[in-house]
Amino acid sequence: MTDDVDETPEQEGLTAEKPELQEEQAIAVLQAEVADLKDQLLRAVAEAENIRRRAAREKQDISKFAITGFARDLLAVPDTLTRALESIGEEMRALEGVAGVIEGMELTQKQLLGILERHGVKPIQPLGEKFDPNFHQAMFEAPDTGQPDGTVIQILQTGYVIGDRLLRPALVGVAKSANAAPPAAGGSVDTTA
Repeated sequence: MTDDVDETPEQEGLTAEKPELQEEQAIAVLQAEVADLKDQLLRAVAEAENIRRRAAREKQDISKFAITGFARDLLAVPDTLTRALESIGEEMRALEGVAGVIEGMELTQKQLLGILERHGVKPIQPLGEKFDPNFHQAMFEAPDTGQPDGTVIQILQTGYVIGDRLLRPALVGVAKSANAAPPAAGGSVDTTA
């Protein structure tokens, strides 16, 4: 048994306002959900674009640096040709039958270096440049060379890069100024000289 209660005009106004208030709250909740979903969508699209760019860059790096191991192993060939050509004296070069062999060795070396360069492998020629531990390996220091301290004065073995990456450091000799004193046993420098 329900009692039919007559609503007063004041109560009718409250119930009429409640649905409008509820609709506004529902709209606000839905708008917040839409904004959140839009934000999630934009983030997902940006992440997909970043993944696409990263994959393209990795693909490019793989194709660019795929020959790294092969090229590193192959570098022994121009090194050997260089040492062989440097060891041939002027007397040997003057001999009639040897000149053709020497020329063939020089052409082979030039062709091999050209092929390596076409595939992105380039020699490092640091002679006269400042020593850079990222690309050079110091094998000795020579005092009183007349060169500024830290200048590469001799290349013992050519270094190579592939693209912008180091394939093999150049083995070099570096100038050391005569007035640079070595550190004392305690790690301090003797400045009383």
